[in-house]
Amino acid sequence: MGKDLAEASAHARDRFAKANDVLGFDLAAICFDGPEEELRQTRATQPALYVHSCILADLLAERDVKPVAAAGHSLGEYSALYAAGAFSFEDGLRLVQVRASAMQQAGKTHPGTMAAVIGLDESDVQKLCQSVREHGVAVPANFNSPGQVVVSGSVPAIEKIVETAKSAGARMAKPLNVSGAFHSPLMQPAAEELHQALQTTQIAEPRVPVVSNVTARPHGSPEEIRKLLAGQLLSPVRWAESMQYLAANVPSATWLEIGSGSVLAGLLKRAVKGQTATPIGTHQAIESQITATGVAE
Repeated sequence: MGKDLAEASAHARDRFAKANDVLGFDLAAICFDGPEEELRQTRATQPALYVHSCILADLLAERDVKPVAAAGHSLGEYSALYAAGAFSFEDGLRLVQVRASAMQQAGKTHPGTMAAVIGLDESDVQKLCQSVREHGVAVPANFNSPGQVVVSGSVPAIEKIVETAKSAGARMAKPLNVSGAFHSPLMQPAAEELHQALQTTQIAEPRVPVVSNVTARPHGSPEEIRKLLAGQLLSPVRWAESMQYLAANVPSATWLEIGSGSVLAGLLKRAVKGQTATPIGTHQAIESQITATGVAE
């Protein structure tokens, strides 16, 4: 992950070196050589995704491909804010490190899990969550696209949702391989710890609109960014609504998915008819995008 970027760019190598210094361990070695089990540990996964996305955004900006607006799904909101100039690479990474550690600890203190529910609208998922209250906490965590909602909460409650979702009209309910009930009230200890870290982080108003996961509207003042980033751990990611907002307010923009994979490009197609995104996750993808848009060197 990111090895091709480091091989092609001195800037990427510098970013990985800075990341190693901030984190206190060799993130570059884990990203480049694994093992995959270590990369999948929360302490490495979240920083790795942030660093990778930030490097890609930097390399695109060097070639004059810059955002006119941005959004990021859950952790991706941090690299979106970085790309918009809200905080430095290092400060954002420190926040991500606190976030990852706090979420992992909250998952141990208050065990929980998540599941994807396919084929129900938002109100039906809300009712499904309410129907299992006797088994524990269950709330919508990600409104990803019409008909795709992720639920989060106590293990018994989410297991009951998986068991009963089809009888409620869902096409499918699938457990997710996660270490906690993210974007739910069970993350309260993590939200409090992240809130403290945010208070001491220098944050500026973004240069371009960055849509908040919590409100599906652009962030405002630095204090609002602090409040919403902490609240994000407890609130559902309003992704479909965020994409619809961007489509309505930045109608002529080219959509790029900056980072690892192409999941968000798939969600965009379902959330906003007629819109497609190009995944940018490698050095070759950057070169292809530059060629396709005809941006000068």
